[in-house]
Amino acid sequence: MAAIGNVRAAIAAGAPTAPAIGAPGRPDLDFAGLGQLVDATLAALNGVGIGRDDRVAMVVPNGPEMATAFLAVASGTASAPLNPAYRADEFEFYIEDLKPKAVIVQAGMDSPVRAVASKLKVPLIELHPVEGPAGRFTLDVSALKPAAAAKPGPSQGPETALVLHTSGTTARPKIVPLSATNLAASARHIGAALRLAPSDRCLNIMPLFHIHGLIAAVLSSVAAGASVSCTPGFNALRFFAWLEETKPSWYTAVPTMHQAILARLGRNREAAQAAKLRLIRSSSASLPPQVMLELEEAFGCPVIESYGMTEAAHQMASNALPPGKRKPGAVGLAAGPEVAIMDEAGLMLPQGAIGEVVIRGPNVTSGYDNNPDANLKAFASGWFRTGDQGRFDEDGFLFLTGRLKEIINRGGEKISPIEVDTILMDHPSVEQVVTFAIPHDKLGEEVGAVVVLRAGTEASERELRDFAAKRLADFKVPRRVLFVAEIPKGATGKLQRIGLAAKLGLGGPPA
Repeated sequence: MAAIGNVRAAIAAGAPTAPAIGAPGRPDLDFAGLGQLVDATLAALNGVGIGRDDRVAMVVPNGPEMATAFLAVASGTASAPLNPAYRADEFEFYIEDLKPKAVIVQAGMDSPVRAVASKLKVPLIELHPVEGPAGRFTLDVSALKPAAAAKPGPSQGPETALVLHTSGTTARPKIVPLSATNLAASARHIGAALRLAPSDRCLNIMPLFHIHGLIAAVLSSVAAGASVSCTPGFNALRFFAWLEETKPSWYTAVPTMHQAILARLGRNREAAQAAKLRLIRSSSASLPPQVMLELEEAFGCPVIESYGMTEAAHQMASNALPPGKRKPGAVGLAAGPEVAIMDEAGLMLPQGAIGEVVIRGPNVTSGYDNNPDANLKAFASGWFRTGDQGRFDEDGFLFLTGRLKEIINRGGEKISPIEVDTILMDHPSVEQVVTFAIPHDKLGEEVGAVVVLRAGTEASERELRDFAAKRLADFKVPRRVLFVAEIPKGATGKLQRIGLAAKLGLGGPPA
C-alpha cells in the first residue's frame, strides 16, 4: 500500500478505473470519479473562503454521499461530522463549541440543524445527491459570499482534517482535532493489520459520524486502493441481503451489531457461508469471546478484534490474521502506535501488571482543543492516557479489564465489569449482558447486571447469581440481575455502563 500522507493523496493513489465507493442498488464510483468529486468540492469551498484548518460541520445521513463528502471535506478543511439524529439543543451545543465556517446539510433533509444554524448565523451549504454512481453530489454554496481561502488546497501534515467530540458520558464533551498525518497513519495501520488489497470490499454498517466507520471502513479501504459499500445504516433484517448483493470481503462493527446479526442467523446460515468473507472485524467495545467463536463458526472466517478510540484516529491494537495468533478476549498486539501500561504515578509497569493503557505514535492527537486542564490530565511524558485499564500477557497481547471510570469499587474491592460479563455469557440462556455499578449507601457501589436471554430460553436471577458464584469471588457476584428485551445503547451502537443504573431505576449515576 502506498505511503500516503493525507486524504487527497490516498484517493490519488487508487487505480483510476477501480471501484472506490459503492452502495446497495447503485453502480460504483471509481477512483478517478472520486478524485474529480474531491477536487470540485474543495474548489467550491475554497471559492467561498473556506480552506485548510477551517471547520466545516456536516449533517448528512449514512450512505455513499456521507462517505464521499467526508473524504472530500477532510481533504482540504477540518471536517466535523455530526449525528443527524441530534435534537436542536444538541446541535446548538456542538455548533457553538465547534464554531464552524459553515454547515453542510443534505438538500431536502428536515433537520433542526437548519433553525439552529440560522439562530447562530452559521451559513448552510446544501449537498445535492446526484443520480448515477454512488456518492456523487454537488454543493450549493450560494449562502456564502465569494472569497479567497486563506489556505486553499489539500490539507498537509499537522493541519486538522477531522474534528470529533468525546462521548461526554461523565463530563462535558471534549473537542478532538485529528490531523492529516493522524488520519493517514491510522488508515495505513488498519490496512496493514488486515492486509487490505485493491481486491477487497468492505460492507460499511457503522455510522459515518463516528471514528470507527469513517476511518476503519471508509478511509482504510480507500487508502488501500480498495472499495467500500455504504449502507444507509445498520439493519440486521437487511444485512444478509446486502451481503449477497454487494459481495464484500469483510465488514467491521461493534459487538452489539455482531450479536444482532447472530440473532438473525437461523434462516440465514447458508447466506453467511455463501458470503465467503475473508475476515470480520470488531472494535470500539470488548467482544465477548463467546460471540467471536459463534461468528467464526457461522461465517467460516477469522474474527479480528481490534482496539480503537477517537483520540488515536481509531486503531491502537489488533489481533492478527492467520497464520498469526488471535486470542479471544484480547484486543491484540500494538498495531500502529506504541502501547504500554502505566501506573498512577506515571511509571511503566512490567508484563502481567494491571494499569492504565497509554499510547504514543503518528496517529495520536496532539491534544484536546482549547482545553489545557484536560490535556494536563491526558498526557504524561509524551504518552496519552487512554482511560482504559489492562495488562499484557506473555505474548504481548493486550487484555482490557475495563474503563477506569467503569471499574466497580465495592467497599474498596475493585471489580472489572468485563470479567463478570464474560462469566455470565457462558450461561446457555444468556445472549447479551452488561455488568455495571449500582450506587450503595455503605459500600459506595454494588455489582449489578442486566441480561437479554436467548429466544426460547429461561433463567432466573437466582440461577444466574449461582452460576456466577461458582466461578467468581463472592464480592464480584452481581447482587442484582435484571432481565430486559433490549439493553440501552448509545448512538454508535455501543453498550454504555455509566448511567445504566439510573436508566434502569436503580438510583442515581455511580459516584
